[in-house]
Amino acid sequence: MQTAKIDHTQRQRWMQVLARAGQDLGDYSDILRGQAFRHVRQPETGMVMVRGRMGGDGAPFNLGEMSVTRCVVQLRDGTTGYSYVAGRSIEHAELAALADALLQGAEGSRWQADLIDPLQALQHTRAALRDGQAAATRVDFTTLVRGED
Repeated sequence: MQTAKIDHTQRQRWMQVLARAGQDLGDYSDILRGQAFRHVRQPETGMVMVRGRMGGDGAPFNLGEMSVTRCVVQLRDGTTGYSYVAGRSIEHAELAALADALLQGAEGSRWQADLIDPLQALQHTRAALRDGQAAATRVDFTTLVRGED
């Protein structure tokens, strides 16, 4: 097993990028599926309960359920990759699990540069565009005090 020592926060970061990648991850399908792997757990869709808090720090409450798809794969060298993605995309879950496994391997830094960095840059660009569009519609309400004599 050729697993490199991975920083926990670094892995959280790439898992977040992979979970948000959606259809963009499909552009890397041939490269990712070109690796020898087996399914430990086939991609499957289920439901999870989403919890919320009023005001961010109030008592927790059940907001509702959402669909998630999970997958677990194992590379030939024994490295295991996991994914949980929002929605019902079996392809997205499988590709994210493959990417997770490859990022943990000896060539993890190459996968970081070739896969995660471009996906993250694309996500940041889209977020900035969305923020700019929202800012253009923002209305600044001010309270005027009416002076009466």
